[in-house]
Amino acid sequence: MDKGGLTLNRKQEILGLFPENLWERLCETAKCAETLQEIRLRAGRPVFLVKDHTEHCIGMKGEILTETSGAWILQSGELDSILNHICHYSLYAYEEELRRGFLTVPGGHRVGVAGSAVLKENGEILSLKHISGLSIRISHEIKGVADSILPRLYEEKELQNTLILSPPGCGKTTMLRDMIRQISDGSNDCPGRNVTVIDERSEIAGTYMGMAQNNVGARTDVLDGCPKAQGMMMAVRSLTPDVVAVDEIGGREDVAALSQVLCCGSRLIATAHGSCMEDLKRKDWMKPVLREGMFGRIVVLGRKQGKCIVLGIYDRDGHHV
Repeated sequence: MDKGGLTLNRKQEILGLFPENLWERLCETAKCAETLQEIRLRAGRPVFLVKDHTEHCIGMKGEILTETSGAWILQSGELDSILNHICHYSLYAYEEELRRGFLTVPGGHRVGVAGSAVLKENGEILSLKHISGLSIRISHEIKGVADSILPRLYEEKELQNTLILSPPGCGKTTMLRDMIRQISDGSNDCPGRNVTVIDERSEIAGTYMGMAQNNVGARTDVLDGCPKAQGMMMAVRSLTPDVVAVDEIGGREDVAALSQVLCCGSRLIATAHGSCMEDLKRKDWMKPVLREGMFGRIVVLGRKQGKCIVLGIYDRDGHHV
């Protein structure tokens, strides 16, 4: 499908998140589909959007504003109407998703939910009530974004365990998704591999009603909504993956699970928050990872002149490759 078709579908997906009586006010926002990153809805507050990494407001007539003067102030009833529409007017049916704090919707977009937590006696979250805000994060697939990187992740035709290091908003999940797709589908030089994605927050595959909304490859299995450490163990025990992919590792429990994956013979692709190699060295839980050379490749992403770029690719010894 050509770019115009994709844009049209994305516009429809964005408008489809809102009741029809609000479409006119969201029309200009939906036209920015290709550069739109987020829509922030808070009861009693201006409606914000982020496009091209810049924050704007939505005006009462749907115009996109650079300041809050004249902005659309979202009413509580409008917020309730939007949430009910997203949940197909059956909040009960989405109770489990609301308990996790987010919903995945058609197109792989994610709706974060803010409100008051209802707790069980043991302190676990039972549900959310008095919903006060929604954060709609627009999913963007950029096929081919990993083209220039993938060849450098191989050594003697063997995929190296790879860590993508990036600050928030610099495209690490987009990069990871395209790596997964290409490794899964394979190429003339590298045969396709069985990949298992541990998609704890439904951001990689964007699973909706059991179906991945994003293209993660023909040989990819997805454990959606599954905690990372548990999911990695489930994967190696039951799905025999050649490659395990996981987003945003953090803490000793994740590192222990990564070690178990490697002991079972699978390769790893993971992401973590950080701006540079020094950031990794400062994290206590990462010290054994670096000491043992767990990752043969570390890809560092960043931003330059407003664009997400690859700052460097390093081997396990910290040398550029």
